[in-house]
Amino acid sequence: MRTLAIALVVLIAAVQTPLWFGKGGWLRVWELRRDLESAQADNARLRARNAALDAEVRDLKTGYEAVEERARSELGMIKQDEVFFQVVEPARQAAVSE
Repeated sequence: MRTLAIALVVLIAAVQTPLWFGKGGWLRVWELRRDLESAQADNARLRARNAALDAEVRDLKTGYEAVEERARSELGMIKQDEVFFQVVEPARQAAVSE
């Protein structure tokens, strides 16, 4: 009877081994699920970035306000008949002269 029990335990272990450690086993499924979640998070981040870029492109194509804003902030341009004032901070004296 004891040998029959040992044989059944060995048989069950032999059947379970491919389920856990085989090519399509549970460990591989868990690894693939983790990779899938990582890829989905990356896709969500890229989707948000693409939506922001799409909104910016649409804004640049349809309105002049975005073009004007970019020209002012990035290129320092001003409109015709507009007065530009530049405020210059006085240089601070780093060391006290002796």
